[in-house]
Amino acid sequence: MDESLAVFSGVYSIVVLAIGILMLVALWKIFVKAGKPGWGAIIPFYNSYCLFEMSFGNGWLFLLCLVPCVNFIIQIIMYVKLAKAFNQSTAFAVGLIFLPFIFLPILGFGDAQYIGVSK
Repeated sequence: MDESLAVFSGVYSIVVLAIGILMLVALWKIFVKAGKPGWGAIIPFYNSYCLFEMSFGNGWLFLLCLVPCVNFIIQIIMYVKLAKAFNQSTAFAVGLIFLPFIFLPILGFGDAQYIGVSK
């Protein structure tokens, strides 16, 4: 029993690490497409600032993520605006909201171009 748990834990850890690295590289590519420094994807609060700047035009709105209950709503709005900033559909925005580990790599590695903030 203990051996199978150890094997499961090891495999689980490798899968989670692989998904984390994939997300980091995808976010790096998204930043580069938007004209931001790619290394900004690995700096904790700076990456949120850059994502909000790409989405809203004002990066300081990421501070709203620190407010309980508001953070869910502002994250949803940010993903919708990020999809529009890359000229993607509302259905793609729904994908970003519910399956970001699939749709962020599509955005980063795909042929989507950053068109800027929509008003």
